[in-house]
Amino acid sequence: MKFPILLPNIFNHPFTYESNIKLKIGDFVEVPFGKSKMIGVVWDEFEKNSNKKFKIKGIINKLDIPNLNEKTIKFLNWFAEYNIVPKGMALKLTLLSGKPIRLFNEKFYQDFNLKIKKDSIKLTPEQKKVLYQLNLSNKKFKVHVLQGITGSGKTIVYFEVLKKILMKGYQILILLPEIGLTSQFEKKFIEFFGFKPAIWHSGITKKNKEIIWSGIISEKIKIVIGARSSLFLPFKKLGLIIVDEEHDQSYKQDEGIMYNARDMAISRALFENIPVNLITAVPSIETYENIKKKKYQVSKLVKRYKDASLPHYEIIDLNKVKLEKQSWLSNDVIQKVNSHLEKKNQVLFFLNRRGFSPNVFCKKCLNKFSCPNCSVNLVYHKNKNNLLCHYCGFKASLNRDCIKKGNCDFIFSGPGVERISEEVKKKFPSKKIEIFSSDTMNKKNSKDKLEKIINNEIDILVGTQLISKGFHFPNLNCIVVVDIDLSSHGHDLRIAEKNLQLYHQLSGRAGRTGKPSIVYFQTYNNNTKMISDITNKNPGIFLDKEIEIRKQNNLPPFQRFISLILTGDNENKLEKEASQFKLFLQNKINGEILGPVSAPIFRLKRKYRVRLLIRGPKTLKLQNSLAIAIPKFKFSLGIKLSVDVDPISFN
Repeated sequence: MKFPILLPNIFNHPFTYESNIKLKIGDFVEVPFGKSKMIGVVWDEFEKNSNKKFKIKGIINKLDIPNLNEKTIKFLNWFAEYNIVPKGMALKLTLLSGKPIRLFNEKFYQDFNLKIKKDSIKLTPEQKKVLYQLNLSNKKFKVHVLQGITGSGKTIVYFEVLKKILMKGYQILILLPEIGLTSQFEKKFIEFFGFKPAIWHSGITKKNKEIIWSGIISEKIKIVIGARSSLFLPFKKLGLIIVDEEHDQSYKQDEGIMYNARDMAISRALFENIPVNLITAVPSIETYENIKKKKYQVSKLVKRYKDASLPHYEIIDLNKVKLEKQSWLSNDVIQKVNSHLEKKNQVLFFLNRRGFSPNVFCKKCLNKFSCPNCSVNLVYHKNKNNLLCHYCGFKASLNRDCIKKGNCDFIFSGPGVERISEEVKKKFPSKKIEIFSSDTMNKKNSKDKLEKIINNEIDILVGTQLISKGFHFPNLNCIVVVDIDLSSHGHDLRIAEKNLQLYHQLSGRAGRTGKPSIVYFQTYNNNTKMISDITNKNPGIFLDKEIEIRKQNNLPPFQRFISLILTGDNENKLEKEASQFKLFLQNKINGEILGPVSAPIFRLKRKYRVRLLIRGPKTLKLQNSLAIAIPKFKFSLGIKLSVDVDPISFN
């Protein structure tokens, strides 16, 4: 009997094999492939329109592993079509190192045994009302948005939903946007439920990944809390997907196989015919538009837990206050922070820039220090005493011979969090100060740091946007935005939406336990309306305006964008190839082609980059026409094409 076997590689179709073994769709099998052997999956359809004559090889054996769910196979087929990636590469996302994992001894799954606590946290009347609006029956697909101001107890409400669905024997996936959030979230989960969830992200060990993968496919593990890649785990009886902080742009995978995990989670729920809950304080534009169209249902929590009030805002006009030389903090701010520290309030200085200084140049030779591999400046990290590229990881020493004479005499232009931290230490020498950024919080000691912050053992935090992402700091009641202007610039069509979400999330870190709290904005910008717009407690006013702008200009979510990025070693050859590729695509695809143009970061990891942008209707016809056309164009040696459906960043 013949079987279609999909292999986890770059092919977009299954291969035909034969066997007398009794097999069903989703079974894992070992097959000969070329001169080697590979593990594949019995797929749901044979290769289409193949007129090739070939000798059909036999399947070697069937693996003793539970089969892949047929709903998962249908999702992977759709995922490959939507994101224009080979089906084999979509399958590879579901396997570990291209292979399934055999089952472990029962003792390896004991940590994850379901032991749900009977006692519940008392919900407020508002939380109870929202709980009953959520889909507790989980009998069919539905997208429900749980929108609540920061500190309103959204997590506790959906934990109650999880409890009811777990008790029915279903598996659950909770997606989080950042690895850094998992330890605090796991602690909250264990306190509420009384057992350990499986944690899945790039930082966990290979052995743990193998235990979790096998526990999921055998239904021995019921709940996974994970980053983007957990969406592809081989769930056998998935009952609910939660996408926490659904607006967060970290859900976009923008290297390798590019996809938006939030959108793919909604699609996976559709194929599984189960509900998906999107959790947010400020919805993404796409989600907000779907709420308006009534495609998504919405429930709102408008009161903070225990009636804690939202922070007040105060603008400190830097045009009226003279800053001292090499200082970024006004005397007004220092005085206000002192009064908060006297009350034992924690203080956060916020600046969305890592390192010590984003620009370094020599005042003798005027040489600016740029990355040799990328067209970006090197950032000086004083703690590591090196210059670092945040894109390719290139490191360089500050010891440079000057072309004028002797060593270079450095000027550090602009501040990063390390520089602000240095100034804060001078102004508040007796206080315990901690930097909170991806440089300091992805390490093994991040759990200890979080404990110290929660226990009020840290007086002052100096942080980047990482701090805005769902952490609960009970004593934080004063936030100083060091410079709101710098984060408002750029040529990103989503910059207004990003700022709205960032500052809502950021201000939500303050005043969570009921004490009065305040956010100070230092700014040179006289447009105070911008600040009041993005901090308005009703974000719908801002989102309505933003949707109108997008509609008038035919921007997402009203049209589909697909970004085609060509990379190569030779700048001239690349630009010619991009123009030829555009000519080739014209009249072959169901959309308009813009470009080619040099990418804003023209050189990245030693490769030049040119972009084409395709815009068209929101149907799969655009992807399908591209998927047919692209393989017919023969790219020159050394030129690579990346396809990004629904791009978030245009770097």
